[in-house]
Amino acid sequence: MIVDERFVTYINSLDTGNTKLLDQIEKEALETDVPVIRKETQACLKLLLALKQPARILEVGTAVGFSAIFMKTYNPTDGVLTTIENYGPRIPIARANFKRAGMEEGITLLEGDAACVLKGLSGPYDLIFMDAAKAQYIHFLPDVLRLLENGGMLISDNVLQDGDIIESRYAVIRRNRTIHKRMRKYLYVLTHHDQLVTTVLPVGDGITVSCKMQRINKNDI
Repeated sequence: MIVDERFVTYINSLDTGNTKLLDQIEKEALETDVPVIRKETQACLKLLLALKQPARILEVGTAVGFSAIFMKTYNPTDGVLTTIENYGPRIPIARANFKRAGMEEGITLLEGDAACVLKGLSGPYDLIFMDAAKAQYIHFLPDVLRLLENGGMLISDNVLQDGDIIESRYAVIRRNRTIHKRMRKYLYVLTHHDQLVTTVLPVGDGITVSCKMQRINKNDI
């Protein structure tokens, strides 16, 4: 828990909720231990979609399709969405969920390792949502930035690792140390990159929101 649980509970109590289908897909996912974006992250994403109104969205990490359907549902424009998934057992579930939502024509699901799939895309995209293997974010970043148009928005989920990110690597359990090291590097690169203006928000499990600009002097920000 990053933010006091009472604050999270109160903030979530103000949420107006999602569609019945999204609620059902979320319930099914959680019952089968498939992670979906947290309630407070969903609220933030709704706001960012309303502000950006993207025409072309790229999602890295489909899982069972909840977040793709969520973004299509709450995007004020009838934009196209492309999503990438590598884990075979979840792909047919995602496709079935897209069909349930009547969005099989509006969502393109690309199967395979995102590191390879990204290299074959040409873009540009005006919003990219990163929610795949956390240790790979830093490796995906060069292609993600190539695909993101100037003025585009990059949103990365689960960047604070339930608060572990502020701990020494020696305080993190051994199996999580690689993720810890790479995520810290990812956050440093995002916040120091000369084409990005980035904020780190303690929302859900932590998100970053980055805007791609022309080359900028960070000393002037």
